Amino acid sequence: MGRIFYLMGKSASGKDTIYRRLLEAKPSLNKYVMYTTRPQRAGEVQGETYHFTDPEIMAGFGKAGKLIESRTYQTVEGPWIYATVDDGQMDPEKGDVLAVGTLESYVKLRDYFGETRVIPIYIELDDGERLQRALDRERKQKTPAYREMCRRFLADCADFSEERLEDAGIKKRFVNMDLEKCVEEILGVIK
Repeated sequence: MGRIFYLMGKSASGKDTIYRRLLEAKPSLNKYVMYTTRPQRAGEVQGETYHFTDPEIMAGFGKAGKLIESRTYQTVEGPWIYATVDDGQMDPEKGDVLAVGTLESYVKLRDYFGETRVIPIYIELDDGERLQRALDRERKQKTPAYREMCRRFLADCADFSEERLEDAGIKKRFVNMDLEKCVEEILGVIK
């Protein structure tokens, strides 16, 4: 049965970079592409970064019983929905899957597929370094959304609190101060 390796961490902790590096190092991993209604950022690719969609399509997944979990964030640019959909990407017959999400989505996925199938990979990074990386990334956008960047940064304090990490059963942490070392440690878990 294929396992689901679930990357999570606060914004700008390096999840997307680590995700790409793991897929390069282990091409047998299948990737899961999440759904969102948020606007596409510069450099993001439809169907690769996310399935960029609209609220009506998200509602259709719910009506069809295919919505594993969804979250709506009240952003400075309006509500954005992120969702995990049971659309065949995580079929256990297709092998191991690598996915990225939040602590909340990890818990729901774990409850949906089972604890033995969903393996958490929690990425940590110093808050000052995260903030600098987020600022550098936002400056590259055609229209930087600094207020939204700050909202996400502050929301992560609650979303990834020590209490919530403990409640979710997150024990192992991967510190991303040295990208190569962090990726190697994670590859040791994925084997």
